[in-house]
Amino acid sequence: MRRISLVLATFYLLLLHAGTYAQITSPEVDELAQKALEKFKVAGAAIAIVKDGKIVHSKGYGVKSSTSREKVNEHTQFAIASNTKAFTTMALALLVEDGIITWQDRVVEHIPEFTMYNPYVTENFNIQDLLTHRSGLGLGMGDLMFFPDGADFTIDDLLASFQYFKPVSAFRTKFDYDNLLYVVAGELIARKSGMTWEEFIQKRILEPLHMDNSYPSIYDIEDKSNLALPHTTAYGKLQVLPNFKKIINGAAGGIYANVDDLCQWMLVFLNHGAYGPQLRDTLFAEASQKEIWKIQTTLETDQNPRYNSHFSGYGLGWFLTDVKGYMQVSHTGGLPGMLSKTTLIPDLNLGVVVLTNTEPGGSAFFSTITQTILDSYLGLEDTNWMEIDYRKLKQRNETGDAVTAKVWETVASNKNSAVNKNDYLGVYKDPWFGKMEVFFNNGELWIKSYRSPKLNGPMRFYKANTFAVKWEYQDMNADAFAIFYLNENGIPQELRLKGISPNIDFSFDFQDLRLRRVKKE
Repeated sequence: MRRISLVLATFYLLLLHAGTYAQITSPEVDELAQKALEKFKVAGAAIAIVKDGKIVHSKGYGVKSSTSREKVNEHTQFAIASNTKAFTTMALALLVEDGIITWQDRVVEHIPEFTMYNPYVTENFNIQDLLTHRSGLGLGMGDLMFFPDGADFTIDDLLASFQYFKPVSAFRTKFDYDNLLYVVAGELIARKSGMTWEEFIQKRILEPLHMDNSYPSIYDIEDKSNLALPHTTAYGKLQVLPNFKKIINGAAGGIYANVDDLCQWMLVFLNHGAYGPQLRDTLFAEASQKEIWKIQTTLETDQNPRYNSHFSGYGLGWFLTDVKGYMQVSHTGGLPGMLSKTTLIPDLNLGVVVLTNTEPGGSAFFSTITQTILDSYLGLEDTNWMEIDYRKLKQRNETGDAVTAKVWETVASNKNSAVNKNDYLGVYKDPWFGKMEVFFNNGELWIKSYRSPKLNGPMRFYKANTFAVKWEYQDMNADAFAIFYLNENGIPQELRLKGISPNIDFSFDFQDLRLRRVKKE
């Protein structure tokens, strides 16, 4: 009797560990992907799963371009955007292993001109602070330097910009996601290695892992015949967007990769740095992985009882949490028309990567695919993530559309309003972003940025001293209010910008601008 009880108890424990629901099969992933493409209006995607040291799924779906209709396959390159950040942190880890830097080195030791918003922060800002989103500065601060693309800011401009930003929290106390400090990390890698960030990533990571169809930059792709093009459905149908142009270096989001190659990237982490035949080679030390996967900045923990999570935080280029007692490591990426997600559950020896080439539906697509696959391996009952994510996406889009529609309805009703447009003409200058000018263009009030040429467009009266700007750049929803602040004589002295849509991407950090009126030179 006792022996039977022991067998039953052992069987019960195995069920708890393995889950009572079957793990998703490759044909089931195919079916799920095809349904999700249609549901979320996504042009193309690629999905890969690694489990127990093997690639168990690696396929493409849909099309690279809605005009050419060429099919996506497992070797199709997508912009992985902020999934690049994990490559940058690994590059720094390799320099630590080489004895060239330490994680606690102060940035000014290697980049003397680096200047933050006060002397204490400047002197104490270390290399890990570049990677952990705890600078004290606000969400997306300074991203207007490269959103939209095509601006002419240099590394010198970027290094000098931080001193002009107003902190929103005390140093090292609060998480606010940023990109610019990763660009600084890329510059540090270049100065200490003697190679550009792109050359270092290529030589020290991509080549050893035989990620032969992945590239640090789109400019490194000589044969673009298998490159996915970005798309948007913001205007009611699939529309191809131009490829995003990098600025300065790609450390924050420059890599183009495919799911087949990214399997090697996931496997080297799941194998604690080992790779190659019989895992004879080592890309990085296990100590480096432990440091990268250590929580540096804490975050609010998801209270969803489905996953019973107890902690959440950000390490070095990775988000960290626990699901059903297992550690989960993940990151997402987003550029205009390119959205992606990478997720690892090391205790299950499991990794999932999803790449897409359409927004806004791509984020719902990668969420549905990733969570459905993970749930199957966690032994959780199907919860129909596709419907949940569809409702969230639909609600978000409808809310944003309603807000923007109301604004432009108000603008349209103001056509005959008596506004002295001449009062607003002039040049307005921000200390880090430079000059913007308000001028007449064919009799219409217009605004343009001197340094970011895609930020230009007509200004139409909205209310009081506020105008609505319809940028010529429409790859992303970034239309803005232009709000003028007047002196006691009613003369505009300062111009501030604010996104119209509640769904505006955080990288359009208009709130960080303080454009003061200056004389036109």
